[in-house]
Amino acid sequence: PGSSDDIEDVSLFDADDEVSRRSKKSKIRHPVASFFHLFFRVSAIVVYLLCELLTSSFIACMVTIILLLSCDFWAVKNVTGRLMVGLRWWNQVDDDGRSHWKFESRKVSAQGHKTSSESESRIFWLGLITCPIIWVIFAFSALFSFKVKWLAVVMMGVVLQGANLYGYIRCKVGSRKNLTSMATSYLGKQFLRQTVAKEDQTTS
Repeated sequence: PGSSDDIEDVSLFDADDEVSRRSKKSKIRHPVASFFHLFFRVSAIVVYLLCELLTSSFIACMVTIILLLSCDFWAVKNVTGRLMVGLRWWNQVDDDGRSHWKFESRKVSAQGHKTSSESESRIFWLGLITCPIIWVIFAFSALFSFKVKWLAVVMMGVVLQGANLYGYIRCKVGSRKNLTSMATSYLGKQFLRQTVAKEDQTTS
């Protein structure tokens, strides 16, 4: 007797392609960049916490911390952001003295896939957001404990790492105009949903 079972052609390579795509997303493609993205900023925090135990020289601690913060600012701004998340920003001053923010974003591949790794993206944004918050806590601690000599060092950490955070957030979400339009659109959608829900309740 004839069989009426439907036969579907399935590519044997679809599963392999899916596995390979997942492994590429979870794989750290730039281990050196990922390491130095965290190394300089974490080292600056560790030196700040332990400097009084390691040495009695305030100048040596200050120079070491500022050097680490400067290396971190340059590496994150020019290297790790471009490699790990495909973003780059810089501030340019024209002849009239006006400041202009410039942003670059890596183009999506021809297949429509993102070329950045999810693991690298998590590492990048976690380090970028967490460390400035820690420096802000250090700033309040130095202020309330009257450690005036350390306040300048801590403010350097807040300014340098806060600048990178601000630049990459603007690079990620776009200009203030785009951010405002996104917020307005979101609030409009929420208001519309509430209005529709109220109308449904009154009709029912």
